[in-house]
Amino acid sequence: MRNWEQAWLAYQPNEDYRDKNIFRSYYAKEYGNCCKRAEEEISIASKALFGTESEKVSEKEKAGIVLEKNPGLSTGEEGYFIQVSDSQAVIQSAGEKGILYGTFRLLFMASAGESIRGLEIREKPENPFRMLNMWDNIDGTIERGYAGNSFLYEKGEIQITDRTRDFARLMASVGINAIAINNVNVRDGAEWLITRRHREKLKALAEILGDYGVSMYLSIDFAAPMTIDGLALSDPLDSQVRQWWKEKARELFEDIPNLGGFLVKADSEGRPGPFAYGRNHADGANMLAEAVQPYGGTIIWRCFVYNCQQDWRDEKTDRAKAGYDNFAPLDGMFADNVILQIKNGPIDFQVREPVHPLFGHLSRTNQILEVQAAQEYTGQQIDVCYLVPMWKEVLDFTTGCGKEQDTVADIVSGRTFGQVRCGMAAVSNTGKDPNWTGHDLAGANFFGFGRLAWNSSLDSGEIAREWTKLQITRDPQAVELITGILLRSREVYEKYTAPLGIGFMVNPSYHYGPNPEGYEYSPWGTYHRADHLAIGVDRSDTGTGYSEQYFEKNACVYRNKETCPENLLLFFHRLPYTYRLSSGKTLIQHVYDTHFEGYEDVEKMEQEWISLEGKIPQKIYERVKERFDRQKKNSREWRDVINSFFYRRSMIPDEKGRKLY
Repeated sequence: MRNWEQAWLAYQPNEDYRDKNIFRSYYAKEYGNCCKRAEEEISIASKALFGTESEKVSEKEKAGIVLEKNPGLSTGEEGYFIQVSDSQAVIQSAGEKGILYGTFRLLFMASAGESIRGLEIREKPENPFRMLNMWDNIDGTIERGYAGNSFLYEKGEIQITDRTRDFARLMASVGINAIAINNVNVRDGAEWLITRRHREKLKALAEILGDYGVSMYLSIDFAAPMTIDGLALSDPLDSQVRQWWKEKARELFEDIPNLGGFLVKADSEGRPGPFAYGRNHADGANMLAEAVQPYGGTIIWRCFVYNCQQDWRDEKTDRAKAGYDNFAPLDGMFADNVILQIKNGPIDFQVREPVHPLFGHLSRTNQILEVQAAQEYTGQQIDVCYLVPMWKEVLDFTTGCGKEQDTVADIVSGRTFGQVRCGMAAVSNTGKDPNWTGHDLAGANFFGFGRLAWNSSLDSGEIAREWTKLQITRDPQAVELITGILLRSREVYEKYTAPLGIGFMVNPSYHYGPNPEGYEYSPWGTYHRADHLAIGVDRSDTGTGYSEQYFEKNACVYRNKETCPENLLLFFHRLPYTYRLSSGKTLIQHVYDTHFEGYEDVEKMEQEWISLEGKIPQKIYERVKERFDRQKKNSREWRDVINSFFYRRSMIPDEKGRKLY
């Protein structure tokens, strides 16, 4: 008996669907596991949607659905061609993965109630890598997990259950093709995942993932030669260390055919790395790349590297500059099977920060955009915050790198510089809760990441509508209402939390709820520097110089407070509370107004949700209603704490006379 739900693969009954006869039978040759999973999915969906068994037939002409591998197609291994007549749907691909993805595409359309008759679709994924980073720990906890404990681990052991397979189904259904299965902060026994101690279960997990076209990666401890086998050092240029990793890679890749490689967090937030030996990140990554290269393996190396022991009194040291400073000078020095994984912004997944300046500067280095589906700083899956619009802003950002195709989407897809090891990765937001993501509406972020990684040109609203139809309801009015809530939610959250690009006013450690000075005098380098006169960090050419890390197209915009986008104004500039914004409001009045508005917006969203009672599944209605109750309390607290903090600092009253504490 499953104690979890099927999310958008629940396939809610639709017995009146006009094209249902097409799903009564299917034809497929015996290709391999991905094709078998496609066959299974047709059977699952047909029974759930239409109450009928889908029969496998031996004659292609008599089948409603034909699954066909065609090496001559220009789809690649993952793309597909779907063509539907009045009585038959043909799904073709040059590879098995494409057949599986095409099957899900057809089933999604049927599940959403869309007619497929006369359909003709040719699609191939925009990004070669479409990856999840699980921050699951081997003890069963999840770092920054907001949907219950891990379903992958418990008490130091890997868990293989039916849920494992359902998770692989969910990933494949939205085109995710890779997963790092453990936390990038490798500790508390996870170091031993690369040893034979866990080998059999790792192999079993990799096989399940491989059945759905998902390649498995392991997050590794850079100091593993020391922690596992007692070597005296982990210097990447030491011959003994290099040989140790070569032997370890040989073991792993020979035992686990579906192993893709390693994900590495090094020299960051206390993690070991090459800096300890006077080496750079290319030295560290290339040593590992050499070890996995004979097996077609890939090293994914995170660029989240900065000084977390900063003196708050030092106004020139800027955490935002660290990623660029550490990696831009190394462009062209990394091996071909190394990928740099770059966060969307220079700080840490804030609700509003600029696009990372590394994008566009690494013309000779493979790179992946890293986003966070887990809502660490955006409501922790208590507050609704649909993140696809944020990711779209990043992907659509023009870098000014001098190439015709200069958006972040162009760069991470490989179109700009011709790279083939590139794409997108998301920190996962799943856990052991029955609905996978804690907040039902947070499911849209998991779904949306996969869809956007497949095709970055998709519209945020289009993705939200599709997800709503698949997971909650097909009722047109309800779909539009829920889509409206999702599309407003990020700006609403921004209103009552982070004014004008100021982030990190959160409680330290667990990062939920307001604490204006929680990090202000800490060594973490995340400051707003508010005093009685002004607020903000001068990151212009006359301040820390961060603005100058961008190409001139953007640097000239950011360095000038008159041209800087106002939603990033205090990220780049330090300004008095009396500074006038384009609206005519003073900066301080804008802070007051947006925080009051944010709370009011949450009240409106809650009332809209209440209007859906009886029109959507009751369990979803009740769970989301409970989350809105919590979000309303949270937004009220944010409103009062932040407004009162700035009132006490500035001693400038609210022009509208509202209560400040």
